[in-house]
Amino acid sequence: MRLPDLEAWAIFAAVAEHRSFSGAAEAIGLSKATVSKGVSRLEAHLGLSLFHRTSRRLALTEAGRPLADHAARIVAEAQAAEEAARQGASAPAGRVRVAAPMSFGLQNVAPVIADFLAEHPAIEIELHLSDARVDIVAEGFDVALRIADLPDSSLRARRLCGIAAHLVAAPAYLSAHGTPTHPSQLGEHRLLGYTNVTGPWRFRSADGADVSVKASGPLQSNNGTALLPALIAGLGIARLPAFILGDALTSGQVVEILPDWAPAPTALHLLTPPSALRPARVEALIAFLSARLKD
Repeated sequence: MRLPDLEAWAIFAAVAEHRSFSGAAEAIGLSKATVSKGVSRLEAHLGLSLFHRTSRRLALTEAGRPLADHAARIVAEAQAAEEAARQGASAPAGRVRVAAPMSFGLQNVAPVIADFLAEHPAIEIELHLSDARVDIVAEGFDVALRIADLPDSSLRARRLCGIAAHLVAAPAYLSAHGTPTHPSQLGEHRLLGYTNVTGPWRFRSADGADVSVKASGPLQSNNGTALLPALIAGLGIARLPAFILGDALTSGQVVEILPDWAPAPTALHLLTPPSALRPARVEALIAFLSARLKD
């Protein structure tokens, strides 16, 4: 049996990540010629092209895209195996790439990361904050935090805690436009929408009745915190989690409406790539985040 060319697979993974032969060469400490030969060697062995090459652009081919995921996993598992062999003699070390939603990340993840780094000085964290849904494997993240109902996937997911959402409006808005008494009346109101959650707003009553409402109004945004000024100014009704509403809800700047109709529940999940073999630095961060964010 011919053994796989693991060096070529690792080189391919680096080129796929950096979308550049020179960028990959610099990242992994090899010459550009060695990187180019490694990819060519793998292409010859597989009998297919992995990249479209032009003078200005390098892109994965249709066949190369799924193989890039496999290559990234091969490298990650090799790194994990090496670190597992070393961890008995030294503390976890190295870089961990983490993705988290923008508002939740600023308020809840960044302080926790600071505490983690204080406890693990040999570990480096690259924290990527965005409300856009990232492709964990393709973009090379070790850990992602996601607030959503998760579809079936090959990713490993751990539910950390429920996230409460509230339907709210400023008293000035309700004085001017009236207070809805049933979710079906929301269609007559100005709704402030969060665009990263697709589909209608869903509500359920205590007796199990379900109602869906299409959100439309004067402001739609891909970040929930961006809706808060318009909400407080009385420009519409919004459905937002408690960690965004914060003092605005407790101080009475906004008030909850339709308390007998609960917005569809959601939760905070911790996601990792499919492989069960992870470096000690990633395992340490997962354990830390799981303990600190479970409430």
